[in-house]
Amino acid sequence: MKAVVSVIGKDSIGIIAAVSGECADFGVNIIEITQSVLDEYFAMIMIVDISKINRPFSEFVDAMSELGKKSNLEIRAMHEDIFDAMHRI
Repeated sequence: MKAVVSVIGKDSIGIIAAVSGECADFGVNIIEITQSVLDEYFAMIMIVDISKINRPFSEFVDAMSELGKKSNLEIRAMHEDIFDAMHRI
């Protein structure tokens, strides 16, 4: 099972470290990552493997959102099933 994690906000030191650390705490493996800094803005999308997650996925979603609030970022985690359903024609 996979999920999509997006991160958007003002660039600062340690964003990738904080997000990847939170993933590791939940047993979530980063499969693919792309990030870009446009002027002073940071944007990142990750595809993560949640097949070995050690807590409910809803807790991971909440933890990512809370990390975003603490870091002045918008962080969203979405299960691949929902992401796929949203983007079907």
